[in-house]
Amino acid sequence: MPEKDLRIVIVDQNPLRTAILRDGLREAGHVQVTVLESSLDLERRLGAIDPDIVLIDLENPNRDVLEQMIRISGANARPVAMFADSSDSAMINAAIDAGVSAYVVDGLRKERVKNIVDLSVSRFNAFARLREELAHVQGQLADRKAIDQAKGLVMKAKNISEEQAYAMMRKVAMNEGKKIAEIARSIITAAELLK
Repeated sequence: MPEKDLRIVIVDQNPLRTAILRDGLREAGHVQVTVLESSLDLERRLGAIDPDIVLIDLENPNRDVLEQMIRISGANARPVAMFADSSDSAMINAAIDAGVSAYVVDGLRKERVKNIVDLSVSRFNAFARLREELAHVQGQLADRKAIDQAKGLVMKAKNISEEQAYAMMRKVAMNEGKKIAEIARSIITAAELLK
């Protein structure tokens, strides 16, 4: 039995392949499985179900489906494992760019389903951590840029050194219980208004 019973959606119009996936999921202990027999209006239907993971089996994934996957990944990211008969490298790259966690070519056997689900969740979580770290670093860089810009404005307005400008901004931040980056952005906004 898995630690958490995942809500899983299978998107496939082929009953045989769907049965293989269902059997593999059932043997892995997953019981909350919903089957969608087509990829039409997939974004809306997945939004209504809000699954933890999507298994999509396509004989030949096309751009329309991948574009839907991009929108789905952007709106409410979740692990997606795609089973396909095509090993076209451009399509694989497009699928990965669309947020597909695992692209499995010609490998649909019920014995493999659990491992593929586990791999998809692990890869998705690893990418999510990387995205969070990237957003954090980008936020820090934006803060640093604002602080440097604000320091320059204070130095020019007060005719003081960089250290003095930073100390002044830090003191205001401490007095107001704010981050120095917030004070920096306020200084930048005020300077733009006074131009």
